[in-house]
Amino acid sequence: MTQSYEYIKSSIIDNAIGLVELNRPKVLNALNIGLMKELASALKDFDNNENIKVIILTGNAKAFAAGADISEMANEDTVSIMLKDNFSTWDSIQNIKTPIIAAVSGYALGGGLELVMTCDIIVAGENALFGQPEINLGVIPGAGGTQRLTRAIGKYRSSELILTGELINAQEMYKYGLINKVVPNELYFTTALKIAKEIAKKSRIAIRLGKEAIVKSFELSLKEGLTLERKNFYMLFSSQDQKEGMKAFMEKRKPQFVGR
Repeated sequence: MTQSYEYIKSSIIDNAIGLVELNRPKVLNALNIGLMKELASALKDFDNNENIKVIILTGNAKAFAAGADISEMANEDTVSIMLKDNFSTWDSIQNIKTPIIAAVSGYALGGGLELVMTCDIIVAGENALFGQPEINLGVIPGAGGTQRLTRAIGKYRSSELILTGELINAQEMYKYGLINKVVPNELYFTTALKIAKEIAKKSRIAIRLGKEAIVKSFELSLKEGLTLERKNFYMLFSSQDQKEGMKAFMEKRKPQFVGR
């Protein structure tokens, strides 16, 4: 099943994995307004599809996304860019309940890195290059870079990257703790797909409540986060999947989850 878009490709793998491919290869998948709106729409469609348990977001071998489309912003002023409120699209992406795996090859810069950081698991090819070079344009990251990067790798490393505009490779970013796996270039997508297939074996409702608790841990105090975790844990005992999962464990067989 494939749905047509102008700037992205959207398809379904094994009836359980949503795949979104950024598709502006001539400009290294620069993130223009149209692409971001299509991306938000595709992700929402997958989020509302009861069969979809996990989503893979990727670009192509040369670039995940080399940044925002500067041609759309160069002539803006403070009022005009604020009134356009393009970041509301980014807000809708961060509200997706289905876990998203970023499969990264080549450039993931500026808005590209910020988009990567909206995902839950990150797999990168050895050739991947990361950075927040907005400072070189006289601005700073505006789609979460100063916040998510700092939370992921700490104040001092993020300060160096954001304030110098330096680009770093996948191995360095792995050492900093942002990336889950660095693999040979030809394996970046198959590795992400392998992880997605493993997640797709699990209970959809448990996956979504697990993601919610993890994401909220960055916003809540420890006490509040533990309360949410416990509430989600208790809630799952009302699900058919909890009964099936524990019964299957005791019967030494694989569970057959139904997402209920």
